Amino acid sequence: MKIRGDLAVRPVRNGRGLVALRGFGRGATVCRIRGCIVSADAVWGYWRSGNIRRGENCFRFDADRYLDPEGEIGAYANHACDPNTGIVKDARGLKLVAIRRVSAGEEITHDYSTLLGADDLWTMKCNCGAPACRRVVRNVSRLPEAVLRRYRRLGIIPAFILATRNG
Repeated sequence: MKIRGDLAVRPVRNGRGLVALRGFGRGATVCRIRGCIVSADAVWGYWRSGNIRRGENCFRFDADRYLDPEGEIGAYANHACDPNTGIVKDARGLKLVAIRRVSAGEEITHDYSTLLGADDLWTMKCNCGAPACRRVVRNVSRLPEAVLRRYRRLGIIPAFILATRNG
């Protein structure tokens, strides 16, 4: 069990994931996503070399770069179609921010679609267990309109991802 601050990596519904060791109020920063900034070519290199998990764990950081959290706690941030956190980009990088109250012992999740631009082809079968599970995780352009509006209101879709919808 890897522990960093207020989070631990523990067994969860789908493998291992981040679990809150204390409660977080709505709007609280749960953690910063640390790692190395790499090019899209580097991420494709992970895929080509068979290091698929590493490629899947990278967070889109801007139009052409990704944050690779390899060896950091952020590598365990799992998806949910009804997440309790969202990814926010600020001047210091990426962070997970609570979009509702998170209880101690609860898995920390975010919606992968918020970091998949309309130009991203990656998809994943979903097994999050949410009543409104979309069954397949796809890019931001495939989010249901009500979900997209909610995420925009919460500020958890970076501007560079939203720009791909219009490009």
